[in-house]
Amino acid sequence: MRFSFSRKRFNDLTEQEILALAISSEEDDARIYRGYAERLRKDFPDSARVFDGMAAEEDQHRQRLIALHEQRFGPVIPLIRREHVAGYYNRRPVWLVENLGLEKIRAEAEAMEREAEHFYLKAAARTTDSATRKLLGDLAAAEAGHQDTADALNQRHLGEAARTREDDTAHRQFLLTWVQPGLAGLMDGSVSTLAPIFATAFATQDTWTTFLVGLAASVGAGISMGFTEAASDDGELSGRGSPVKRGFASGVMTTLGGLGHALPYLITDFWTATVIAGIVVFVELWAIAWIQNRYMDTPFLRAALQVVLGGALVFAAGVLIGSG
Repeated sequence: MRFSFSRKRFNDLTEQEILALAISSEEDDARIYRGYAERLRKDFPDSARVFDGMAAEEDQHRQRLIALHEQRFGPVIPLIRREHVAGYYNRRPVWLVENLGLEKIRAEAEAMEREAEHFYLKAAARTTDSATRKLLGDLAAAEAGHQDTADALNQRHLGEAARTREDDTAHRQFLLTWVQPGLAGLMDGSVSTLAPIFATAFATQDTWTTFLVGLAASVGAGISMGFTEAASDDGELSGRGSPVKRGFASGVMTTLGGLGHALPYLITDFWTATVIAGIVVFVELWAIAWIQNRYMDTPFLRAALQVVLGGALVFAAGVLIGSG
């Protein structure tokens, strides 16, 4: 609460402060675009050149704004940034965006320009001072010009063939970094925990004990799969991406795969819990087959036969061992 009171309202800014805010915003956006360019340069060089050009455009606008400030107010620019002004549009931290993939970065850049233009237009409409209105209108026009420049840079550096090539690379990277490790984890968690969970269930017919065994098996398998995936390949030579991301995807999906049919045993009635757990297992196995078909181009019937048959055999082994 104290922080919100310490920020200044936009309507209370002087024209010099508005100009200083525009300068700092242009500086921040140029840094963001350069960060995107460096993030993309290795795998997506054409998109990196687009962001290099957008950063250069931000630099030019910043230089024009600084020249205007020196002309009107002198060389000393007040220190005022987005976070100092209540209601001013904010940028998401770069590290949150740059991990979302190529298409998300492109969309974020487009949103950055739209937000800036919209803000300046809205601010210009609220002011009654003619000089301030003109200044804000000029800033809105500059942001609209940024969008036109971005379109021109895309046409110059990112033609249809280059964009298709980069989209294919991004899709392949997504599969290698997230889908494959996650799918392997889901299969391991869903199938490998069937035997211990259902063996315990039929051996004890105690739902709480079964749940604890399932929880331990799921969490243990998740930790093991996560560390194994992360340590197996640093991604440099194979191009599979960050080992941390792959380990996270594998570990989380392994745990979820096991917990799916362990959680029903929180129900105290044994047969109700077992029937629901069986239904969950059926859904899990078919979901795995669908993912294989959707992302790995595995024929659905073959994927279903492999996964469902294998899962059914493990399930039957668990029931038989527990019943014996």
